[in-house]
Amino acid sequence: MAERMVVIGGDAAGMSAAAQARRMRPEEDLEIVALERGRRTSYSACGIPYWIGGRVDGPERLVARSPEEHRRRGIDVRTGTEAVEIDLERQRVRTRDADDGTERWTGYDHLVVATGASPLRPDLPGMDAGGVHGVQTLADGEAVVRDLESHPARRAVVVGAGYIGVEMAEALVGRGLQVTVLERAEQPMSTLDPDMGVLVRDAMKGMGIDVVTGAAAREVLVDGAGRARAVVTDDAEYPADVVVLGLGVRPATGLAKAAGLPLGASGGLLTDLAQRVRGHGDVWAGGDCVEVLNLVSGSEQHVALGTHANKHGRVIGTNIGGGYATFPGVVGTAVSKVCDLEIARTGLTEAQARSAGLQFVTVVTESTSRAGYYPGAQPMTVKAIAERFTGRLLGLQIVGREGAGKRVDIAAVALTARMTVEQVTALDLGYAPPFSPVWDPVLVAARKAAAAVAADVRATARA
Repeated sequence: MAERMVVIGGDAAGMSAAAQARRMRPEEDLEIVALERGRRTSYSACGIPYWIGGRVDGPERLVARSPEEHRRRGIDVRTGTEAVEIDLERQRVRTRDADDGTERWTGYDHLVVATGASPLRPDLPGMDAGGVHGVQTLADGEAVVRDLESHPARRAVVVGAGYIGVEMAEALVGRGLQVTVLERAEQPMSTLDPDMGVLVRDAMKGMGIDVVTGAAAREVLVDGAGRARAVVTDDAEYPADVVVLGLGVRPATGLAKAAGLPLGASGGLLTDLAQRVRGHGDVWAGGDCVEVLNLVSGSEQHVALGTHANKHGRVIGTNIGGGYATFPGVVGTAVSKVCDLEIARTGLTEAQARSAGLQFVTVVTESTSRAGYYPGAQPMTVKAIAERFTGRLLGLQIVGREGAGKRVDIAAVALTARMTVEQVTALDLGYAPPFSPVWDPVLVAARKAAAAVAADVRATARA
């Protein structure tokens, strides 16, 4: 008899696992059942802000592979089907049909948990009012678009200034709204160090976005029709026709927790390098519901990114398919933009380095995206963090205009290779005036960091 692989979750990790396993094993050898509580599969959640902002036609443009396409490839995709219980002892999953509530059990030989993440929604008065939206799934994006089309809005409040928050601020500005962003921290983008976050705040304000930091939302005021009309903080009231929550996400692991599967400090599932759930040989997990190893700090953390999810899925599918693959970990690379401002980081921030017990030096440099004399050169600020004495690169952050963001990939490779900042200065990068100064901005930062490390060594020796 054929084995059965059951996948819970029909997006990046789950369907990548299913597709890879199908490539390696035919239907008569491996039956694949994918359970998805929504109606779509394999879509780019990262593209939702750009669809809402009108830069991408959607939502179908964001779908990489529909349920019908997966079915034609021999995967039994069951949409509108929610997994509500995992029975590890009897190797089965209980599901509920979204249309008629019918429940059934489906047995498995291999179980893949790819339940993703859920947007943080604070338990505050008014958070369930009309016009208040989280943005995580295509259905969430459709709800925002429908709301904006059916209830013309002039003013928007975005609660939270992380990646989703700043991207949604851009989307709403693109739709002609007056946008206020409320952030409880002292600067936006808490994934950056505060001195780099200041650059983001100032740039956003220059674009006409009202960025209010040190401001935690306490309540959403509601009008007589049950719709949001304002967001209240400790100090002020901000009128709003629409409210978007950009407070981040948490691993959606309630189902796994109830089954007794192991979770880490952030609530994500714990797996081995092959993406097998620890202590469970027939259960696998990947995507936004798992924790991953940070190769720089050596600790496990939750990182919700589609890049990792697709890699996890490929690893899982390869292993179930009879091959061998592993996912070694991440270095914490992320890039975003708000209007024409590009924001990127990789490795550790100062706070993360301290938390890991590392001693370090930091440098901040100013450069340009092209040779200064070439038309269109844009300013760029680069911050590098290096370990004391060894000079090992620990992290890099970039804030700038066109041509800034993807430069972070240079540092991501250097971090993976555990290079020192001195070694980074010698990298043979592409150069021509339209693309870079003679010394690329990343190399300038590495050179300054190497000098700081050397000066620190000399000062310590003299002491």
